[in-house]
Amino acid sequence: MAALITPGSELLIRNVGVNPTRTGAIDILQAMGGDIQLLDQREVSGEPVADILVRSSRLTGCAISGSVVPRAIDEFPAICVAAACAEGVTTVREARELRVKETDRISAMAANLRKLGVTVDECDDGMDVTGVERLTGGSVDSFGDHRIAMSLAVAALVSRDGISIADTGCVATSFPSFFPLLEKVSRG
Repeated sequence: MAALITPGSELLIRNVGVNPTRTGAIDILQAMGGDIQLLDQREVSGEPVADILVRSSRLTGCAISGSVVPRAIDEFPAICVAAACAEGVTTVREARELRVKETDRISAMAANLRKLGVTVDECDDGMDVTGVERLTGGSVDSFGDHRIAMSLAVAALVSRDGISIADTGCVATSFPSFFPLLEKVSRG
């Protein structure tokens, strides 16, 4: 996500599991115009693996619903950041499960994106996100949700005024080295 929304970026991630039951986010981001290529596709221990090349892209809003939703359910906070940076409106439907994750990710992401200057309309099973040219920045809250904290940290890379995130300690539950790695790749 960081490479997609940061102008002039290119990132190669090696040896990534690309089981089709878990690649919904890639499918969604490609539908939004994301330049994401799966290179050197192969099988390791019976599972599909590839190197993923991501280049900064001009994203456009799209409609997200149906069978792709469960294949991307954990990546929706990041997808919301992409939608906020995309041209036009991204609609998310049939994603009611987001209401019962570590937090209500629909309400949490809607509240945070609004603080960053994005128009978001919530509905029971999703949201409509109207992208902006540039996120404004400000103080946001992870609500103790590691995926929200990481997504907002990526959003900070392209905000005008920076982003202060409350409660980033939750990231240690799933990705303790996230912040040092994000800093390393954002320096190029």
